[in-house]
Amino acid sequence: MRKKGIQTNDPHIQALARIVGGEKSILYKKEDLIAYDCDGFTVHRHLPKAVVFPKNTEEVAAIVKYCHEHDLPFLARGAGTGLSGGAIPLNGEVIISLVRMKRLISVDLENRRAVVEPGFVNLKLTNSISDRGYYYAPDPSSQYCCTIGGNVAENAGGAHCLKYGVTTNHILGLEVVLPNGEIIEIGKNGIPDPPGYDLIGLLTGSEGTLGIVTKITVRILKNPEAKQTVLAYFDRVEDASQAVSDIISEGMVPAALEMMDQTAIEGVEAAAFPVGHPKDIEALLLIEVDGISAGISEQIEEILRICRNRNVREVKVAQTEEERARWWANRKTGFGAMGAISPDYLVQDGVIPRSKLPEVLKNIQQISKKYGLRIANIFHAGDGNLHPLVLFDASKPGETEKALAAGSECLQACAAVGGSITGEHGVGIEKKEEMRFIFSDEEIAAQIDIRDVFNPKNLLNAGKLFPTPGRCVEVKREKKQRQSL
Repeated sequence: MRKKGIQTNDPHIQALARIVGGEKSILYKKEDLIAYDCDGFTVHRHLPKAVVFPKNTEEVAAIVKYCHEHDLPFLARGAGTGLSGGAIPLNGEVIISLVRMKRLISVDLENRRAVVEPGFVNLKLTNSISDRGYYYAPDPSSQYCCTIGGNVAENAGGAHCLKYGVTTNHILGLEVVLPNGEIIEIGKNGIPDPPGYDLIGLLTGSEGTLGIVTKITVRILKNPEAKQTVLAYFDRVEDASQAVSDIISEGMVPAALEMMDQTAIEGVEAAAFPVGHPKDIEALLLIEVDGISAGISEQIEEILRICRNRNVREVKVAQTEEERARWWANRKTGFGAMGAISPDYLVQDGVIPRSKLPEVLKNIQQISKKYGLRIANIFHAGDGNLHPLVLFDASKPGETEKALAAGSECLQACAAVGGSITGEHGVGIEKKEEMRFIFSDEEIAAQIDIRDVFNPKNLLNAGKLFPTPGRCVEVKREKKQRQSL
């Protein structure tokens, strides 16, 4: 006999529905599941078996335990804004959606920390404490809708990570459901750097392959006493790149040091928050300095001097908070703005030494010409975190494949100069084969060994992060065989 309201005889669906309290907390019909077949990486799409919406840690643990006991693949999902396919159900997973676990549990201003559930939206935390003079530093461009749980999974960054660091620098404690359903706490009471292995560091950025985070203790900061923002227009990308290096080499660490090239500027000016950037410049820099009031003006003057020495066409300082906010709104719409000038786009996320900026940007131009696809560049120039956006039309046969190949070559160009294939978006599906650009087979096998300690059945978010089984698996197998002799 069917459970009232559940229109399926699938015993797993029925059991999961009982765990989360009935039909209002589970989706299992195809027409409902389509919305969960991808995240922000839309090139690959796969339907999940079901989507469940737990309300608390205990329900998450019960779901995980059930999946573990019945060998059902599963994964956790936040807002679905990830850009590397980390929340795509490759294996018909049960998706554990954490969006209903969205409480701000506590705020401790004296110790400068807050406790949130994973579904709590990033920007909402700052908005909740700003009237008391505090904020949460990590600020990915999707901060108005992405969740802190997702930020932990991907170790998200943002424009201001140059000075303040990425998500892992702001996590003091985690409550985690392990892949067998066991609940553990790491960093109890938010005590920073507890003795023993750095499990917070290991789990932050593990892309949902080691456990599901159900509670997060974060560091909150006092609002800076003063803040000033500079906008600089350059006729040559090389001059803008050299200005970036000059600013850092002078010993300054701006809160943010962003760069956009001509194609990116075209996109943001065609989108929701145009500010009147010249159409004929090759690059712009958006630079923000914050801290105590004493010394801010001197830093701004030094930045203006450096820009002028590098042939800046125009450089100006925001005169009002409203003007500053418009400049930042324009920048933070950068990825989505590409939709105003291209039917489709693919976001990449490489990291390079700052000194290699001119060289790598030239290489990206050559990749663009090779594939006949425009590539816009929006990036955190201060720490060398590039975001080439490959523009294409998926309706044209072969263009998606060309875009993927161009994106892979952009990452190879980053790796070739001593960089990395990701700075903040994660590996997921998108870059898992490119892991071979920066890791040997033995190094990949060692990381898989770590995953297997937490996730021995590989039921949790399988098929992500590591390359398709091949030589790296053979290395791992040979190693285990030697150990058993």
